[in-house]
Amino acid sequence: MDKKVVLITGCSSGIGLSLAVKLASDPNKAFKVYATMRNLAKKERLLECVKGLHRDTLDILQMDVTDRQSILDARDRVAEKKVDILVCNAGVGLMGPLEVQSPDSMRQILEVNLLGTIQTIQAFLPEMKAQGQGRILVTGSTGGLHGLPFNEVYCASKFAIEGACESLAVLLQHFKIHVSLIECGPVNTDFLVNLQKAELGDETLQQVDSQTVSLYEKYLQHCSSVFQNAAQDTEDIVKVFLDAIHSPSPAFRYFTSSIMPPLTKLKVSEPDGSQYISTMSEIIFSSKEQ
Repeated sequence: MDKKVVLITGCSSGIGLSLAVKLASDPNKAFKVYATMRNLAKKERLLECVKGLHRDTLDILQMDVTDRQSILDARDRVAEKKVDILVCNAGVGLMGPLEVQSPDSMRQILEVNLLGTIQTIQAFLPEMKAQGQGRILVTGSTGGLHGLPFNEVYCASKFAIEGACESLAVLLQHFKIHVSLIECGPVNTDFLVNLQKAELGDETLQQVDSQTVSLYEKYLQHCSSVFQNAAQDTEDIVKVFLDAIHSPSPAFRYFTSSIMPPLTKLKVSEPDGSQYISTMSEIIFSSKEQ
Protein backbone atom coordinates (compact mmCIF):
# COMPACT_ATOMS: atom_id res chain seq x y z
CA MET A 1 0.00 0.00 0.00
CA ASP A 2 1.31 3.44 -0.89
CA LYS A 3 2.34 5.65 1.96
CA LYS A 4 0.18 8.65 2.77
CA VAL A 5 2.21 11.77 2.08
CA VAL A 6 2.07 14.24 4.97
CA LEU A 7 3.52 17.74 5.03
CA ILE A 8 3.69 19.54 8.38
CA THR A 9 4.70 23.14 9.05
CA GLY A 10 6.38 24.34 12.23
CA CYS A 11 8.32 21.18 13.07
CA SER A 12 11.32 22.60 14.93
CA SER A 13 9.58 22.03 18.27
CA GLY A 14 6.28 21.37 20.03
CA ILE A 15 3.25 19.89 18.33
CA GLY A 16 4.77 19.86 14.84
CA LEU A 17 7.88 18.01 15.98
CA SER A 18 5.91 15.47 18.03
CA LEU A 19 3.44 14.77 15.23
CA ALA A 20 6.24 14.37 12.66
CA VAL A 21 8.05 11.91 14.92
CA LYS A 22 4.88 9.92 15.62
CA LEU A 23 3.92 9.55 11.95
CA ALA A 24 7.46 8.94 10.69
CA SER A 25 7.96 6.25 13.34
CA ASP A 26 4.75 4.40 12.47
CA PRO A 27 5.63 0.67 12.65
CA ASN A 28 3.72 -0.03 9.44
CA LYS A 29 5.49 2.80 7.63
CA ALA A 30 2.10 4.07 6.52
CA PHE A 31 3.28 7.68 6.16
CA LYS A 32 5.93 9.63 4.32
CA VAL A 33 6.43 12.80 6.33
CA TYR A 34 7.82 16.08 5.09
CA ALA A 35 8.62 18.04 8.22
CA THR A 36 9.18 21.71 7.46
CA MET A 37 10.66 24.53 9.48
CA ARG A 38 11.80 28.07 8.84
CA ASN A 39 15.28 27.57 10.28
CA LEU A 40 16.96 24.28 9.37
CA ALA A 41 19.58 24.90 12.06
CA LYS A 42 16.90 23.64 14.48
CA LYS A 43 16.47 20.25 12.77
CA GLU A 44 18.82 18.34 15.09
CA ARG A 45 16.19 18.05 17.80
CA LEU A 46 13.82 16.37 15.35
CA LEU A 47 16.50 14.03 14.05
CA GLU A 48 17.45 13.06 17.59
CA CYS A 49 13.82 12.20 18.38
CA VAL A 50 13.40 9.81 15.46
CA LYS A 51 16.79 8.14 16.11
CA GLY A 52 17.30 6.46 12.76
CA LEU A 53 13.74 5.24 12.32
CA HIS A 54 13.19 7.65 9.45
CA ARG A 55 15.16 6.35 6.46
CA ASP A 56 12.12 5.93 4.25
CA THR A 57 9.55 7.94 6.16
CA LEU A 58 10.93 11.42 6.93
CA ASP A 59 12.42 14.31 5.00
CA ILE A 60 13.10 17.72 6.51
CA LEU A 61 12.51 20.76 4.32
CA GLN A 62 13.07 24.46 4.77
CA MET A 63 9.84 26.43 4.60
CA ASP A 64 9.01 29.94 5.77
CA VAL A 65 5.22 30.25 5.72
CA THR A 66 5.50 34.03 5.35
CA ASP A 67 7.47 33.65 2.10
CA ARG A 68 5.38 32.42 -0.84
CA GLN A 69 8.42 31.36 -2.85
CA SER A 70 9.73 29.35 0.10
CA ILE A 71 6.39 27.51 0.27
CA LEU A 72 6.44 26.77 -3.45
CA ASP A 73 10.06 25.58 -3.29
CA ALA A 74 9.17 23.15 -0.47
CA ARG A 75 6.14 21.92 -2.40
CA ASP A 76 8.29 21.24 -5.46
CA ARG A 77 10.71 19.17 -3.36
CA VAL A 78 8.01 16.66 -2.42
CA ALA A 79 9.18 13.63 -4.42
CA GLU A 80 5.70 12.15 -4.78
CA LYS A 81 4.40 15.41 -6.34
CA LYS A 82 1.32 15.20 -4.13
CA VAL A 83 0.36 15.73 -0.50
CA ASP A 84 -2.45 13.65 1.00
CA ILE A 85 -2.46 15.32 4.43
CA LEU A 86 -1.44 18.94 4.92
CA VAL A 87 -0.90 20.04 8.53
CA CYS A 88 -0.73 23.80 9.03
CA ASN A 89 0.82 24.06 12.46
CA ALA A 90 3.27 26.99 12.37
CA GLY A 91 2.21 29.78 14.71
CA VAL A 92 3.44 32.50 17.05
CA GLY A 93 1.96 34.42 19.97
CA LEU A 94 1.91 38.00 21.19
CA MET A 95 0.91 39.01 24.71
CA GLY A 96 0.68 42.31 26.50
CA PRO A 97 -1.36 45.53 26.66
CA LEU A 98 -2.46 46.57 23.18
CA GLU A 99 -0.96 50.03 23.64
CA VAL A 100 2.61 48.67 23.69
CA GLN A 101 2.37 46.47 20.57
CA SER A 102 4.41 47.78 17.66
CA PRO A 103 3.10 47.68 14.09
CA ASP A 104 5.91 45.27 13.16
CA SER A 105 5.05 42.86 15.98
CA MET A 106 1.36 42.89 15.12
CA ARG A 107 2.10 42.44 11.43
CA GLN A 108 4.30 39.41 12.13
CA ILE A 109 1.54 37.66 14.08
CA LEU A 110 -0.90 38.13 11.23
CA GLU A 111 1.65 37.15 8.58
CA VAL A 112 2.52 33.87 10.33
CA ASN A 113 -0.77 32.77 11.88
CA LEU A 114 -3.21 33.99 9.25
CA LEU A 115 -1.55 34.70 5.91
CA GLY A 116 1.06 31.98 6.42
CA THR A 117 -1.64 29.36 6.90
CA ILE A 118 -3.70 30.61 3.97
CA GLN A 119 -0.67 30.83 1.64
CA THR A 120 0.33 27.28 2.56
CA ILE A 121 -3.14 25.95 1.78
CA GLN A 122 -3.18 27.93 -1.47
CA ALA A 123 0.00 26.24 -2.65
CA PHE A 124 -1.21 22.67 -2.09
CA LEU A 125 -4.92 23.03 -2.82
CA PRO A 126 -4.87 22.74 -6.65
CA GLU A 127 -3.19 19.32 -6.54
CA MET A 128 -5.54 18.10 -3.84
CA LYS A 129 -8.51 19.18 -5.94
CA ALA A 130 -7.04 17.47 -9.00
CA GLN A 131 -6.63 14.16 -7.18
CA GLY A 132 -10.12 14.47 -5.67
CA GLN A 133 -9.13 13.78 -2.09
CA GLY A 134 -7.09 15.15 0.77
CA ARG A 135 -7.06 16.34 4.33
CA ILE A 136 -6.13 19.73 5.71
CA LEU A 137 -5.53 19.91 9.45
CA VAL A 138 -4.96 23.27 11.09
CA THR A 139 -3.69 23.81 14.61
CA GLY A 140 -6.37 26.00 16.09
CA SER A 141 -6.64 27.58 19.50
CA THR A 142 -9.26 28.35 22.08
CA GLY A 143 -7.95 31.88 21.44
CA GLY A 144 -9.73 31.60 18.10
CA LEU A 145 -13.02 30.86 19.85
CA HIS A 146 -12.87 33.14 22.90
CA GLY A 147 -11.53 36.63 23.24
CA LEU A 148 -8.66 36.72 25.74
CA PRO A 149 -7.47 39.97 27.33
CA PHE A 150 -3.92 41.02 26.46
CA ASN A 151 -4.03 38.68 23.44
CA GLU A 152 -6.04 40.90 21.11
CA VAL A 153 -3.85 40.52 18.00
CA TYR A 154 -3.18 36.81 18.56
CA CYS A 155 -6.91 36.18 18.99
CA ALA A 156 -7.64 38.27 15.90
CA SER A 157 -5.35 36.02 13.86
CA LYS A 158 -6.89 32.84 15.25
CA PHE A 159 -10.49 34.07 14.91
CA ALA A 160 -9.69 34.80 11.26
CA ILE A 161 -8.35 31.28 10.73
CA GLU A 162 -11.61 29.88 12.10
CA GLY A 163 -13.51 31.82 9.45
CA ALA A 164 -11.14 30.88 6.66
CA CYS A 165 -11.23 27.17 7.52
CA GLU A 166 -14.99 27.08 7.98
CA SER A 167 -15.47 28.76 4.60
CA LEU A 168 -13.08 26.31 2.92
CA ALA A 169 -14.72 23.30 4.58
CA VAL A 170 -18.08 24.16 3.01
CA LEU A 171 -16.52 24.33 -0.44
CA LEU A 172 -14.00 21.51 -0.27
CA GLN A 173 -16.48 18.81 0.70
CA HIS A 174 -17.38 18.84 -3.00
CA PHE A 175 -13.80 17.73 -3.77
CA LYS A 176 -13.72 15.10 -0.98
CA ILE A 177 -11.18 17.23 0.87
CA HIS A 178 -11.73 17.34 4.63
CA VAL A 179 -10.76 20.41 6.66
CA SER A 180 -10.29 19.99 10.41
CA LEU A 181 -9.33 22.41 13.17
CA ILE A 182 -7.56 20.94 16.18
CA GLU A 183 -8.59 23.33 18.95
CA CYS A 184 -5.83 23.45 21.55
CA GLY A 185 -5.84 25.02 24.98
CA PRO A 186 -2.63 25.45 27.01
CA VAL A 187 0.09 23.06 25.83
CA ASN A 188 3.54 22.39 27.28
CA THR A 189 5.64 23.42 24.27
CA ASP A 190 8.24 26.01 23.29
CA PHE A 191 5.34 28.24 22.23
CA LEU A 192 5.62 30.06 25.56
CA VAL A 193 9.39 30.35 25.21
CA ASN A 194 9.00 31.89 21.76
CA LEU A 195 6.05 34.04 22.79
CA GLN A 196 6.51 37.76 22.30
CA LYS A 197 5.42 39.02 25.71
CA ALA A 198 5.60 42.30 27.59
CA GLU A 199 7.35 41.49 30.87
CA LEU A 200 6.50 43.25 34.11
CA GLY A 201 9.14 45.92 34.57
CA ASP A 202 9.63 46.50 30.84
CA GLU A 203 10.10 50.13 29.92
CA THR A 204 7.24 49.86 27.44
CA LEU A 205 4.78 49.27 30.30
CA GLN A 206 5.66 52.65 31.78
CA GLN A 207 3.55 54.27 29.08
CA VAL A 208 0.47 52.28 30.17
CA ASP A 209 -1.90 53.36 32.94
CA SER A 210 -1.43 51.74 36.34
CA GLN A 211 -4.81 49.96 36.37
CA THR A 212 -4.04 48.18 33.09
CA VAL A 213 -0.62 47.13 34.42
CA SER A 214 -2.26 45.80 37.59
CA LEU A 215 -4.78 43.80 35.56
CA TYR A 216 -1.97 42.51 33.34
CA GLU A 217 -0.15 41.28 36.43
CA LYS A 218 -3.30 39.42 37.50
CA TYR A 219 -3.61 37.96 34.03
CA LEU A 220 -0.01 36.67 34.11
CA GLN A 221 -0.69 35.07 37.49
CA HIS A 222 -3.82 33.46 36.02
CA CYS A 223 -1.82 32.12 33.06
CA SER A 224 0.83 30.69 35.36
CA SER A 225 -1.86 28.88 37.35
CA VAL A 226 -3.56 27.56 34.21
CA PHE A 227 -0.33 26.21 32.74
CA GLN A 228 0.64 24.65 36.04
CA ASN A 229 -2.70 22.92 36.55
CA ALA A 230 -4.24 22.36 33.12
CA ALA A 231 -1.59 22.45 30.38
CA GLN A 232 -1.51 19.34 28.20
CA ASP A 233 1.54 17.48 26.93
CA THR A 234 2.17 17.39 23.20
CA GLU A 235 1.52 13.63 23.21
CA ASP A 236 -2.08 14.33 24.21
CA ILE A 237 -2.46 16.77 21.33
CA VAL A 238 -0.89 14.34 18.85
CA LYS A 239 -3.50 11.72 19.77
CA VAL A 240 -6.22 14.11 18.67
CA PHE A 241 -4.42 14.78 15.38
CA LEU A 242 -4.22 11.02 14.85
CA ASP A 243 -7.96 10.69 15.47
CA ALA A 244 -8.58 13.22 12.70
CA ILE A 245 -6.06 11.57 10.37
CA HIS A 246 -7.44 8.06 10.82
CA SER A 247 -11.14 8.92 10.89
CA PRO A 248 -13.02 7.83 7.74
CA SER A 249 -15.20 10.91 8.13
CA PRO A 250 -13.29 13.53 10.13
CA ALA A 251 -15.07 16.26 12.05
CA PHE A 252 -14.51 19.94 11.38
CA ARG A 253 -13.51 20.71 14.99
CA TYR A 254 -11.64 18.55 17.48
CA PHE A 255 -11.20 19.81 21.04
CA THR A 256 -8.08 18.56 22.79
CA SER A 257 -9.49 19.33 26.24
CA SER A 258 -12.95 19.41 27.79
CA ILE A 259 -12.10 22.45 29.93
CA MET A 260 -12.82 25.24 27.45
CA PRO A 261 -15.84 24.13 25.33
CA PRO A 262 -18.40 25.20 28.00
CA LEU A 263 -17.33 28.80 27.36
CA THR A 264 -17.90 28.22 23.65
CA LYS A 265 -21.41 26.98 24.43
CA LEU A 266 -21.98 30.10 26.51
CA LYS A 267 -21.28 32.28 23.49
CA VAL A 268 -23.91 30.36 21.53
CA SER A 269 -26.54 30.15 24.28
CA GLU A 270 -26.16 33.83 25.21
CA PRO A 271 -25.36 35.39 21.81
CA ASP A 272 -25.40 39.02 22.96
CA GLY A 273 -22.01 38.28 24.55
CA SER A 274 -22.59 39.92 27.92
CA GLN A 275 -22.59 36.67 29.90
CA TYR A 276 -19.41 35.43 28.26
CA ILE A 277 -17.55 38.69 28.91
CA SER A 278 -18.54 38.84 32.58
CA THR A 279 -17.78 35.13 33.10
CA MET A 280 -14.36 35.32 31.47
CA SER A 281 -13.53 38.46 33.44
CA GLU A 282 -14.51 36.72 36.67
CA ILE A 283 -12.40 33.67 35.82
CA ILE A 284 -9.30 35.71 35.01
CA PHE A 285 -9.43 38.72 37.30
CA SER A 286 -11.28 37.47 40.38
CA SER A 287 -9.35 37.95 43.59
CA LYS A 288 -9.84 34.22 44.22
CA GLU A 289 -7.18 33.62 41.56
CA GLN A 290 -4.61 35.50 43.59
